[in-house]
Amino acid sequence: MNIELIAQNAIRIVMESGKVIYFDPFKLNGKYLKDADIIFITHSHFDHFSPEDIEKIKNNHTRIVVTNDLVEKSIQCGFEETNILKVSPNNEYDYDGIKFKTIPAYNINKEFHKREYDWVSYILEIEDSMVYVAGDTDITEEALNVQCDIAFVPVGGTYTMTAEEAAKLIVHISPKKYAVPTHYKTVVGSVNDAIKFKSLLEGKVEVDILMK
Repeated sequence: MNIELIAQNAIRIVMESGKVIYFDPFKLNGKYLKDADIIFITHSHFDHFSPEDIEKIKNNHTRIVVTNDLVEKSIQCGFEETNILKVSPNNEYDYDGIKFKTIPAYNINKEFHKREYDWVSYILEIEDSMVYVAGDTDITEEALNVQCDIAFVPVGGTYTMTAEEAAKLIVHISPKKYAVPTHYKTVVGSVNDAIKFKSLLEGKVEVDILMK
């Protein structure tokens, strides 16, 4: 698969089959046009659910995967109800040929992402890899139980984990292939957080910094 990290948690994956998957499209800047097959949204904050950016990549066949609080907003973005999958934490799904499960994504020492909001992280089976997209979360009991090959985790602090906290999580779950730092440079945090994250995992887990 081909993987890009564009901004914040905006991830674009092109599978070998040609299917194009997005997570939390944000600040796409017109680079990608109407090419999305499936869009996964972790939660409703503006830097994760951006109607302006969704419009840039959405076509008549695009499907969107959202939490309960975003169903009506997805309809307002022009999605037919048949192309909207509503998800909740701790469930498994098979949607448009993609198998995935959800776990809760929430803060444990701050109030920005409350557990009762039912926002999610995704763990997807893509080709030969289990891909964990944490979204905005802290080190939770559910995150500590993730098993994956590739992990995308926030490192910018303030609203999510710091680089040190994210490194601690990654050491614990030990993705088999590599980890990718997310959620820095655009709203809070900088590339230095990604560099720190990588240095803390030196010799323990491979880290790929995709956003520089």
